Amino acid sequence: MKTRDKDAVIRVVKAFKPVDWMIFPVEQHDRALVRIIMHDGRSQSLSDGLQDALRDSRDWRITMIPIEATLPVPEPLEDEEAKANLQVLREELLDDVTRDAALNRDFLILSGLSTVVAAIGLNSDGVAAVIGAMVIAPLLGPILGFALGAGLGNFNLIGKSTRTLAAGIGVALLTAFLLSFLLPINKESHELMSRAEVRLDGVALALAAGGAAALSMARGRSAVLVGVMVAAALLPPGAALGLFIGSGEWTLATRAAMLLLLNIVCLFLSALIVFRFKKIRPRGWIDQRNASRATRINAGLSAGLLILLIVLIVVLDLGSSVDLT
Repeated sequence: MKTRDKDAVIRVVKAFKPVDWMIFPVEQHDRALVRIIMHDGRSQSLSDGLQDALRDSRDWRITMIPIEATLPVPEPLEDEEAKANLQVLREELLDDVTRDAALNRDFLILSGLSTVVAAIGLNSDGVAAVIGAMVIAPLLGPILGFALGAGLGNFNLIGKSTRTLAAGIGVALLTAFLLSFLLPINKESHELMSRAEVRLDGVALALAAGGAAALSMARGRSAVLVGVMVAAALLPPGAALGLFIGSGEWTLATRAAMLLLLNIVCLFLSALIVFRFKKIRPRGWIDQRNASRATRINAGLSAGLLILLIVLIVVLDLGSSVDLT
């Protein structure tokens, strides 16, 4: 930052009560370097305050660097509300989700390979193979990308995530469809046939998976394990749908398609609600207004579609087992 902005920056730093802060001289005499150590999860408020203070200035930069440990150990937060609202930096979260929602060659390859493993596991009734496929499936990124994009009013991220998810599911369907010509469909497989049963407990699974993934990301925790839950809601029904279509089993394919659509809606809706609950929103009030409108629209559409799907499940009795006789 420029030295003329030093007083304004110091006022902001003191107002947010950091663990420690220091000012260092640099070779450029008209600039200054400030290093600040904040409590975990409190950096977002400081970052927003500094950006507001430096809004009319130029030649400044804020760099966030994670600290593994510092001695002596900082005093714990006394404000219970502050401790309850600990969350990852908005910019860090946006960067992570945007990177994971990118449509690239690696994403497409992983989507195809995970579908191969899932399809073989489903058809052979191999639980271990299905679980292994869910571990490597890269479907968490676009789901969270869509929800975060709606929460921030970032329509570029929404569009990018939608294209990535569509491409991933498309690759899964195509891969499973091609495998159906090599793998005679095994209707005795419980793993496969269970993906043709659309039960309401699947709604709970998808809602929990999306919410857990969003909450983990919002608190700066690893989302690897909840990513498996997200893949559990998407990859097996997607692979089963491709196998059923390739085998000409249209009744089973319709049921698998309904399950896949239901899970997508539940994942979007629960992740969107969690990001909103955690107050993941833009900094400016105009951007916040746009984000609120985008959140309401997407949440309303998702909730309406979810209700419609649940009604169809109940009316058509899609949760019952298929009579194969």
